[in-house]
Amino acid sequence: MSWLWALLAGTAAGVLSGFGVGGGTLLLLYLTTFAGVEQHLAQGINLLYFLPAAAAALPSHIKNGYVDKAAALPAILAGLAAAGLCAWAASGLDTELLRRCFGGFLLAVGLRELFHKNAPTAR
Repeated sequence: MSWLWALLAGTAAGVLSGFGVGGGTLLLLYLTTFAGVEQHLAQGINLLYFLPAAAAALPSHIKNGYVDKAAALPAILAGLAAAGLCAWAASGLDTELLRRCFGGFLLAVGLRELFHKNAPTAR
């Protein structure tokens, strides 16, 4: 039965990834909370999951004009540098501290989404 939960979590994460809204967060929550996977291992699985999921969703987003290439390049370069540095730092952190940091991040994002009013944007 655990394979069914894994399949459902992967499908839900894939749907969110297709929308471009971070299905990896859902996958991390499933892996650490329900599947009992240790935080460091779950992060590695999430990174491996993200590559093909992003590759599958990106062509559609580019085709529909949802990628600003001028803004993407500096973001990609900064993201690569930050990801490498933080992956190195996270590998030395205690698992419990890493879980607390991840939980704090999710709480901050959730509170912002609940209480921040966004102005409508024109496309």
